[in-house]
Amino acid sequence: MREEFGGAGGRRRGGGRPYGRGGGYGGPRAGHRPRGRGGPSRERDGRPEYEEPGARGVRTGLAAQLRSLEGAQYGRYKSLVGRWELPGGLTLELVRGQADPYAPPARVAVHVPGRLAGLPSALWETATRRRALASYLVRQAARAVRGEKALRVDAGGQEVLERSSCTVSGDDGSVTLRLGVALPGHGRRIDGHEAERLLCQVLPQAAERALRHDALDAGEVRRFVETVEDSVALRDALEGLGLVGFVADGAVLPRRSGVDDRPATGPGVVPFASPEELRVTVELPHAGAVTGMGVPEGVNLVVGGGFHGKSTLLRALETGIWDHVPGDGRELVVSRHETVKLRAEDGRRVERVDVHAFVDHLPDGSDTADFSTANASGSTSQAASLCEAVEVGAKVLLIDEDTAATNLMIRDARMQALVAKDREPLTPLVDTIRSLHRDHGVSTVLVMGGSGDYLEVADRVVMMDAYRPSDVTARAREIAAVPTGRHAEAESFPGVVARVPDPASLGAEVRGRARIRARGEDVLTFGDHEVDLRAVEQIADPRQVTGIGLALELMVRRGMLDGRRTLAEALDLLDEVLAEGPTGPLLTIRDEDFAAPRRFETAAAVNRVRGLRMLR
Repeated sequence: MREEFGGAGGRRRGGGRPYGRGGGYGGPRAGHRPRGRGGPSRERDGRPEYEEPGARGVRTGLAAQLRSLEGAQYGRYKSLVGRWELPGGLTLELVRGQADPYAPPARVAVHVPGRLAGLPSALWETATRRRALASYLVRQAARAVRGEKALRVDAGGQEVLERSSCTVSGDDGSVTLRLGVALPGHGRRIDGHEAERLLCQVLPQAAERALRHDALDAGEVRRFVETVEDSVALRDALEGLGLVGFVADGAVLPRRSGVDDRPATGPGVVPFASPEELRVTVELPHAGAVTGMGVPEGVNLVVGGGFHGKSTLLRALETGIWDHVPGDGRELVVSRHETVKLRAEDGRRVERVDVHAFVDHLPDGSDTADFSTANASGSTSQAASLCEAVEVGAKVLLIDEDTAATNLMIRDARMQALVAKDREPLTPLVDTIRSLHRDHGVSTVLVMGGSGDYLEVADRVVMMDAYRPSDVTARAREIAAVPTGRHAEAESFPGVVARVPDPASLGAEVRGRARIRARGEDVLTFGDHEVDLRAVEQIADPRQVTGIGLALELMVRRGMLDGRRTLAEALDLLDEVLAEGPTGPLLTIRDEDFAAPRRFETAAAVNRVRGLRMLR
């Protein structure tokens, strides 16, 4: 479950790798200047209690200034924008004020210098460790302000993502916590005393309890960081082992419910145990030798009866692109970085996608090698999504027949006999799936409970029986050896055509910057566009939707999308910019709570912009 206090969590759907593997943004943006107007100086013991911003750009006397604003017009809060010294060596920055009590909360950053945080360098010396450490610290901060409804800390859920809410500097181990604060008021008048309590007492105390190493459980911090580091090492090892996924023995795959992503509990929960034929042992930095089921490259089927765990296994591989918190049950369930889940998506827009591998002719004569539609069917939407994913670098595709278009997946012998091929434009995936791997290096994992024709093309078949997997490949091949009379309708998958987005069609600039708003995990508002992301199932967190919007604006602002580069080339440039830590570049667009997305979810958002134009 999400640990965001005072804010909405959103529906869980589950979850690549975020851009980069860590990095940090340890302070204010380069060139940022405080904009506050300041106030009168007062002296105590010969020292100014409050002063105008000086050469350092840091003011003192925040508590006195807040008290002096008691009863003032609410808009006077904006005079406090800038950096302030707090007792104990902390710095508080009011990044963005709040126009009135009903406006979005103000944005505040609390900075703890490395010498005060006291975090051992071993915890933050790599990007992976900094990401893990920041995730641990922000969860502690959220707990420390529990019950303070005005303070909104984005701590996230079961995934360990790169978040703007907390960053650790790779230079000195300093920590920056960013959060939303609903500034208190009496109607439209400032409640200065309550603001003083929140900003000058509650926040510093929370920082003391949550962001300083000597106040934490040192063993728990270390285990959290090591768990994430093992997950990253395991995922990085997959390609060299010829695997697309790994499920550790003892993993707990079922979740508590569709809205609670924590591990299921109770006597009916069956820990995962690998079939002997697929058991692999991997040596990890901290966990040592770990055994589990290796999912090999090629065409993999997961079969079995209903409610026996097929989709649960696929779901675990789908979210294996993300690292998980200790105790999640899926800490050592990982998938290749380039894994993309596909599904049918009735009604989506498709813009100039070459789908002729699956749709070779249409009754109206439309060119399927340059196919566009404002209202795709289930089959054409799934075909387009597959081609779009491969276009931007996907190497593993996950498909569950429950959410797939049946007529794109298979055409059996009886239907072939009834409907001649010259009357059927669709070529089913079963006839091109082997070529996807053989000719393009794209592996697949498919949940299949109703079509035995896939047994003929599968490299490996795993049967789930009461959540227990077994390797039934040999038996599947015996069954597939008996002819059904079906004949293949294609010999190969011809590949995809790279497309060039027209940046003007994104309409990113709205009075100087794009309007970006997330509605849960389902909808991104980007400029004038409402982008439907319901079918992009590997978005793990609503804050990633905001991250996608910021990434799109960054691509437009920096000319990565320039009307000449292909979408894949533009995403390559974005990856380079964000490789050292995505929070910094995205914070230059806007200081918001966000989590870094992968290139695949960013590409999916581009492809779903209703006004998108592709220049080819």
